Amino acid sequence: MKRIVALLFALIGLLCVGASAQTADELVQKNIQARGGLEKMQAIKSLRVTGKVHTADMEIPVVIQFKRPGLVRAEVSVQGLLVVKAYDGETAWQIDATEGSPDPEKAPENEAKTIIEMGDLDGLLVNYKAKGHTVEMAGKEELESTPVYKLKVTQKNGDVKFIYLDSQSYLELKTSGKRKEQGREYVEDEYYSDYKPVGGVLMAHAVETRVDGQPEDQITFDKVEVNVAIDDAVFKMPKKAQEKKP
Repeated sequence: MKRIVALLFALIGLLCVGASAQTADELVQKNIQARGGLEKMQAIKSLRVTGKVHTADMEIPVVIQFKRPGLVRAEVSVQGLLVVKAYDGETAWQIDATEGSPDPEKAPENEAKTIIEMGDLDGLLVNYKAKGHTVEMAGKEELESTPVYKLKVTQKNGDVKFIYLDSQSYLELKTSGKRKEQGREYVEDEYYSDYKPVGGVLMAHAVETRVDGQPEDQITFDKVEVNVAIDDAVFKMPKKAQEKKP
């Protein structure tokens, strides 16, 4: 009887190991399939997102436009003052009238990295090897009572991010990484929710940002347009600030 019990426990152990010992590549593939599959994802050539940034004391309209390969432009109007972050495939630039600088200028190095990363329509995990990134399994844990797989992504530029996938749906629930701004380093977490199908691909329609664990703001998307015609000139840094509010 003891021998049978021992064998049963051994078998249960093997089954548990088999169920949990998923590799990083297997999880990446499950995430891609959960989102709709690589073919549908890459069939999206351009994207225009309209929504709002919710802060503690105001609601700010935002428009974000994407176009392959890697072009992006995000703009908001804060009490009539324009803020733009954009990348045209060569130069990451910005306008920040809230800081008294209504003219376009090249983005600082740290900000430029963030803008360029934002322009990746597929995200860090898709074709990560071709992009020069590495992905490692970093364990399984709970994220606000939800079991998640934790992936460590070391980007080509050396930056490290952690991506948390729902253990059931394999969709991204959170990303976490360190950022530097004005000489200060902090941890920035982004929480993804309200997934809805757009062009056959599941996309989060709400993103909450927390800095060092404290809520910073939340973006909600009211409208997402797929494969809209967007002129490349939209992403180019203008010589003068002749921008229109979103």
